Amino acid sequence: MAEMISEATLADAASLRRSPAAQLAEAFAAAGVAGERGVALREIPFLTQLGLRAVPGSAAAASVEAALGFPLPSGHGSTTAGGGYTVLWIGPDEFLAVGDESTAGLDRGPAEAGRLAATLGEPGSRVPGAVVDLSANRTTFELSGPSARLVLEKGVSFDLHPRSFRAGQAIVTVLDHVPVLVWKTGEETFRVLPRASFADHVGRWLVDAMREFSAPEVH
Repeated sequence: MAEMISEATLADAASLRRSPAAQLAEAFAAAGVAGERGVALREIPFLTQLGLRAVPGSAAAASVEAALGFPLPSGHGSTTAGGGYTVLWIGPDEFLAVGDESTAGLDRGPAEAGRLAATLGEPGSRVPGAVVDLSANRTTFELSGPSARLVLEKGVSFDLHPRSFRAGQAIVTVLDHVPVLVWKTGEETFRVLPRASFADHVGRWLVDAMREFSAPEVH
């Protein structure tokens, strides 16, 4: 009989985890700029992320919404939130539920994916839909400050001006040829979610794009 893995063992294993951009922590801190042209960059690793597939208006969507306690987003750019999650619209029947920062590092993904998937029914009679733990699939970078939008505009072709992209919205786009999610969480705060395999490239690109704002502005 296989030995049970203790909670202490799991905790020790979790402490050994290394985030996709851990090697860039010092570079991120050094790249920060204060003042009117200020911008800061940090990684928020290990957020719970759940991939959801459900056709809006279907039984699967209703089941997932009941388990979450709030509706799924209704269209491109939209998000909904509650119960410790924000759900980002990815496609007509595809969504990403991202856990709050307070739960980062708790490794809740497998249990939460199982909880939501159970609402779809038993194998053999399950309604069409899916819930998958994607917590290890992407990391999260947070860019904040007065110049945060200007940094992103160097590599994102989507119109990020507040008239077109408001706080609370999120889009699937490309940053320097890399597919990412860009989520505006505040008036001067953006989260960029690249796949883990692109984290080093995207992180270094952001640091380079921030350099301009550390130099005195020439009038």
